[in-house]
Amino acid sequence: MRSVHISISDQTLSLHVDSLVVKQFSISSALNGTGQQQGSGQTPLGRHYIRAKIGHDCVSNTVFVGRRNTGEVYDDSLAKKYPARDWILTRILWLCGQQVGLNRLGDVDSMARYIYIHGTPDSEPMGVAKSHGCIRMRNSDVLELFDWVAISTSVTITA
Repeated sequence: MRSVHISISDQTLSLHVDSLVVKQFSISSALNGTGQQQGSGQTPLGRHYIRAKIGHDCVSNTVFVGRRNTGEVYDDSLAKKYPARDWILTRILWLCGQQVGLNRLGDVDSMARYIYIHGTPDSEPMGVAKSHGCIRMRNSDVLELFDWVAISTSVTITA
């Protein structure tokens, strides 16, 4: 069985087949640390699953806003035009919590908080917590992950 494990302390995302790690990527989680609360800007912990896969057939560096392809492709000129934008690029894996009261329902609901695994500009550092709550990955890495996982794949996020 395939699953994804994210370690906040190591800033890594590991692909597992049964209990065997088959691939590992460097990631960037929330600058504000871990936490479940709506509006916290923190990365939620616990058991999740992939609820939706967004961006199939889009080119690398496709820009998404509100989970919609804007028709833009990220480059230096776009970055200069919108310097404050939190770039969500290439692919989106939308996470849904599985633990009521921890990361599901109420004001701790990961899906309602729009927690994703997504691509980010290649200029952004990996291995360093800098996101607004999501899990950021290199575009080439999120493309590989997107093709490897299915909707409903288990994702566990640990401190």
